[in-house]
Amino acid sequence: MDDKPPSTKICELYAAAEHEKVVLWSDPKSDYRGIIAVHSTVLGPAVGGTRFWHYASDEEASRDALRLSRGMTYKNALAGLPFGGGKSVIIGDNRVEGEARAALLRAHGRFIESLCGLYITAEDVGTTPADMEYVRQETRHVAGLQGKSGNPSPVTAFGVRRAMQAAAQHRWGSDELSGRKVAIQGCGSTGYYLAKELRECGARLIVTDVDAARVQRVAEEFGATPVAPEEIFGADADIFAPCALGGIINDETLPQLKAGIITGSANNQLGEERHGDALEELGITYSPDYVANAGGIINGCRELLGWGRDQTISKVHAIYDTVQSVLSQAAEAGIPAHRMADRLAEARLSQGQASDS
Repeated sequence: MDDKPPSTKICELYAAAEHEKVVLWSDPKSDYRGIIAVHSTVLGPAVGGTRFWHYASDEEASRDALRLSRGMTYKNALAGLPFGGGKSVIIGDNRVEGEARAALLRAHGRFIESLCGLYITAEDVGTTPADMEYVRQETRHVAGLQGKSGNPSPVTAFGVRRAMQAAAQHRWGSDELSGRKVAIQGCGSTGYYLAKELRECGARLIVTDVDAARVQRVAEEFGATPVAPEEIFGADADIFAPCALGGIINDETLPQLKAGIITGSANNQLGEERHGDALEELGITYSPDYVANAGGIINGCRELLGWGRDQTISKVHAIYDTVQSVLSQAAEAGIPAHRMADRLAEARLSQGQASDS
């Protein structure tokens, strides 16, 4: 039995994570508690969204921040962007509204400002572009603002659709999605726009969400078939699209999967690395999550790098080529796709580090 005090376990967790910097911040006046994890700045300032979530413990919040920030490093590297990886989490009830919400987000902005540009944020699960306006009152190191690049969800969804088509081409020899059955887990902003993209491609949709109103909206607008949350893993579908929280490919869900392809927008879809290996053993084609969902950070480049819409969309289109490259090289090397994606990202990081030395 692990009888170490929580503070000791968290310190050991941070020490083992191999991040450049992890900072904790508290502002009692606004009841704010947050974490900023900077994984790498080898390729540029660390960029990653702000997640506002009610975590079961500080250890859970820490693990989430660390995994998400590492994922952002690899995502930006494979997308060919001049940014490193970071992530921030606000610990608390994201349903808070009004002045209390504004005070929390302004405290978060001051936290970000204290890092002097080392980390740049945007919206993520539990936050919105409107929230980023409060953050902007305290720091200029924020993107995803209203009237600028704005809500990244439509662009993220478009990129996921392109990743899905690349996986279909790899597996079935055709990237045509018409008539394919796609099971979408999560009908939030990105899941909604993905359903729209896929319906326009002629796909047949099976959807779920813990929020019944979201499911009803997607079902009514796109003719999707709703199922209970626990039924989505075993749905009779060609493609499974995880678009909610992470860790959903695990020991419990793996035996239920019937889809030949997994491609979605959620971060950290694999519960553990070994679950990616298990997908390979089962013959399931997996588009590594941080490759497939890179559309959101690419969209943010409209603010961060001054890109126009055409340049942004062209870069999102390229997700198709990146997924195809990862899948084909993984097949040639005889290794799972998630390990090949890591290998390719680490190669770019090594090149960046060498060029800076």
